[in-house]
Amino acid sequence: MPTTLKGPGLFLAQFAGDAAPFDSLDAICGWAAGLGYKGVQIPSWDLRLFDLGKAAESKTYCDEVAGTVAAHGLAITELSTHLQGQLVAVNPAFDAAFDAFAPAAVHNNPSARQAWAVEQVKRAAKASRHLGLKASVSFTGALAWPFVYPWPQRPAGLIETSFAELARRWVPIFDAYDEAGCDIGFELHPGEDVFDGVTFERFLAAAGNHPRCAINYDPSHFALQGLDYLAFIDIYHERIKAFHVKDAEFNPDGRQGFYSGFQPWIDRAARFRSLGDGQVDFGGIFSKLAQHGYDSWAVLEWECCLKHPEDGAREGAAFIASHMIRVTEKAFDDFAGAAPDEERNRRMLGID
Repeated sequence: MPTTLKGPGLFLAQFAGDAAPFDSLDAICGWAAGLGYKGVQIPSWDLRLFDLGKAAESKTYCDEVAGTVAAHGLAITELSTHLQGQLVAVNPAFDAAFDAFAPAAVHNNPSARQAWAVEQVKRAAKASRHLGLKASVSFTGALAWPFVYPWPQRPAGLIETSFAELARRWVPIFDAYDEAGCDIGFELHPGEDVFDGVTFERFLAAAGNHPRCAINYDPSHFALQGLDYLAFIDIYHERIKAFHVKDAEFNPDGRQGFYSGFQPWIDRAARFRSLGDGQVDFGGIFSKLAQHGYDSWAVLEWECCLKHPEDGAREGAAFIASHMIRVTEKAFDDFAGAAPDEERNRRMLGID
C-alpha cells in the first residue's frame, strides 16, 4: 500500500543551549516551527527540554510535553537516548572520556554507570509509550571498537565474545521496548560496535533476531566508510524505523584518506556537512525509502564543520521538504489499461 514519509523533522540535541530561543522546549519548538519543521526529535538527557524521569512515571507530564510541542504545530518524532545507549557498553579504554555522559555519582564506577544507563534507556521506553511513539533512537555502545583495525591481530574468539556480551546487555532492554510497543533504532556509527550492515547482522543474530532491534538510518556514516548506502536500504529496509538526514563528503588526497591522520574536522578528508553541501545522494535515498514503504520521519541531524547551525537548520528544512515524495496510488500508464478479462488473457498467451 502506498505510504508517504513524514517531515521535515529536527533533532534538537545540537541546538539546545542556555540562551533563548534554545533554552526551553516551548521556545525551541517555536523557533523550529518558524523554519518550517513539522516534528522534533527530543534528546532525553537534556533537562532544559525534557525530564526523562518524570516522563517515565507520569502520563500527565508526557501529555503536557506533547501539548507544548503541538501548540507550535509540531509532533514528537522520537526520543533519543544516544548518550545513555553509549554507556550500556564501554571498553575500559574509554571510561574516563565517557564518564562525562553520566552523573557525577557514577563517575569512576563503570558498573554503576552501566546500570544507570540501562535504567535510563528503559525509562525512555516507558516515556515513548506515554507519548504514543512507535520508535526511539540510540547507540549500541562499544566493547570491541579498539580492535576494529588491530595490531597485533585479534585473539581468536574476541569478537564473538564481545557481541555475545553486547547482546546480553541489550536483550532485556529490547524486552522493555517490546512491552512498550516501541522499536529502538540504532544509529550505525563508527565508534560503536554496530557500525555497518555486517556488524548489525552479527548483533541481531546474537540478540536472537529480536523484533525491536532496529536501525536509525544515517547515510553520512556510510558515505564516509565507502559503503553503498542505497543498496543498504534494499537489504535492511524492514529494520529501518528512523531516518537521520545528514550530509557528508569524502575528499581524499595524497596525504590522507578515511582516517585523516588525527586532523580536526575542518581538515579531514572525510567530514560531515550541512544538507546539500556534501556528496550524499538524497534523491536516491528518498526514492528508495518511498519504494520500500518507509512511513516514519525524515529528521535533520545537523553536523557541519563549516556552516553555522542556525543556517544549516533553516536550509535543512527546505531541503528535506523538497525531497519529500508523495507516493502515487496509481500507475502512470493506467489510462491505457483494460478491464480484467481472464478469457482474453488466456487468448493472448495462446492457452486453450
